[in-house]
Amino acid sequence: MGCCGSTERTKREWKPLEDRSCTDLPWFLLFTVFCVGMGSIFGFTIATGGAARLIFGYDSYGNTCGQRNERIEGVRLSGLDQTDKKYVFFLDPCNIDIVQRKIKSMALCVSVCPDEELKTYQDLKRFAVHNGSELCSYELAGHKYPSLPERFDKCPKLPVPPSKSLPVFNRCTPVDISCYAKFAEAVVTFVSDNSVLHRLIAGVMASKVIIVGLCLLALVLSMILMVIIRYISAVLVWIFTATVVLGSLGELTSCLSWAYFLARTEDAKEEAEMSRDNAQVLLVYAIAATVFTVILLLLMLFMRKRVALTIALFHVAGKVFIHLPLLTLQPFCTFLALLLFWFYWSLVLLFLGTTGNPVQNEETGLTEFRLTGPLQYMTWYHAVGLIWISEFILACQQMTVAGAVVTYYFTRDKNKLPVTPILSSSLRLMRYHLGTVAKGSFIITLVKIPRLFLMYVHNQLKGKENACARCMLKTCICCLWCLEKCLNYLNQNAYAATAINSTSFCTSARDAFVILVENALRVAAINAVGDFVLFLGKWTFIPILTMEFCFLPPFSVLSHRYNSPTGLRTLHLAKVESSNRGGCALPLLRHRHQIQ
Repeated sequence: MGCCGSTERTKREWKPLEDRSCTDLPWFLLFTVFCVGMGSIFGFTIATGGAARLIFGYDSYGNTCGQRNERIEGVRLSGLDQTDKKYVFFLDPCNIDIVQRKIKSMALCVSVCPDEELKTYQDLKRFAVHNGSELCSYELAGHKYPSLPERFDKCPKLPVPPSKSLPVFNRCTPVDISCYAKFAEAVVTFVSDNSVLHRLIAGVMASKVIIVGLCLLALVLSMILMVIIRYISAVLVWIFTATVVLGSLGELTSCLSWAYFLARTEDAKEEAEMSRDNAQVLLVYAIAATVFTVILLLLMLFMRKRVALTIALFHVAGKVFIHLPLLTLQPFCTFLALLLFWFYWSLVLLFLGTTGNPVQNEETGLTEFRLTGPLQYMTWYHAVGLIWISEFILACQQMTVAGAVVTYYFTRDKNKLPVTPILSSSLRLMRYHLGTVAKGSFIITLVKIPRLFLMYVHNQLKGKENACARCMLKTCICCLWCLEKCLNYLNQNAYAATAINSTSFCTSARDAFVILVENALRVAAINAVGDFVLFLGKWTFIPILTMEFCFLPPFSVLSHRYNSPTGLRTLHLAKVESSNRGGCALPLLRHRHQIQ
């Protein structure tokens, strides 16, 4: 007995089972325990005060704003009563460490954020006296600010910009837009040119209404495309076949042979050594192109029946979308689930950043909270949870879609279909097959973690490693990427087998692998032709039509928003930004392609 069960393989009857049983139950229990561990990290951050420090904020001496604090041994000015001081004020809010993505400035708890610009130390004194909010370090008296020698190090950098408090996190945030740009540049580390970020923000804010409208238009066009594929699939498939054959004959064989003939003619006239070398290279390329073309023609000749099978499958796929219209909403449900999980994960990660023991930063002298000892491994556990649970959510979508399509395909009388096959498939997944999904997603996680680690090492050593090490790293990353893609493809077919036969993951993966190997030519034909048709739709049909609407002066019902001169300038900016981005619908299409 092994992972895939008995070595003796019996003939399986591929038919959906009415009486199902739970599959891969130990993996479901393991995944449940892992999720309990993720929840325990969240509870730990709340119990130890990390969540309170993030939400209410804390100063550079370890005091949580808006609360009574206990004294921290070895940290001066700790243990203060900050009940009346609910806001965090940074002495230099725009002093940002781009690499560590954090503010390097000293932080204090204040009762009121300065709502006007303070240009001198006299203004700081006046603000402290009138508002009872001292903006310098706690040991400095507010009425002595202008005369104290420590004011240059322990008072805010002048001029102090006007700020307002955030509604939830109680931070005094500068009103000046330039500081927002610096915050964004610190978070978005891939921006090398600061002007790119400014232009992007300005373009999105100026044309946000048009962008949203065009994204909705792209969604409608994609739904229309799914319907018409049913009727034009045969035409598209044969266009693909003709394009490949004619391209091989015209572009590869003919052009290279003609180039070789010209090179030989030049060689005969000039007797140049460089020309003879070029002729030999072109001859090799022409022979290789001819062999490739002959092989391609033979493949097309022997696979013509399989191309017809591809057309039939597209026809059936069109029927599926007509009978199961809610299938189109499944990617959006998955995307929403991913967004909710990523939000929770990011929130807990921020909590972990303010959890732990107080440690004094040797460089700045400020007090920070860090996880030490065994507790620091909670961050790694949390990072693994991001990958595994994200893959689990994506796998649940694949299993749900597979179950709905299986229900449709094996129900001969379509009038007897369930009212909501998608809901029935989701309930069947949650009742019987969560263990199978957990196991399949864990296998992807095992491959993705070392690939991400090697990518991190490669980025850290960029410019420092030798050519051999760089080549080995890239080779390992590429191999792991290919392995991940192959396992993803096998997992999708294994989920389909589980949806049909209610078998465990390993048994389903074995059955799916055997079927794929036995029908390799059919699978290759379906994938090649299917990818081409989807490419025409997603990267040609929808983007071109969406771009055409981008350049229409009155854009549908939104035209009344842009009749004024200001509105026309905004529309022109939207056109420029959309052109720079290569199409308004591309981000939406790219995201939907990644989910599916």
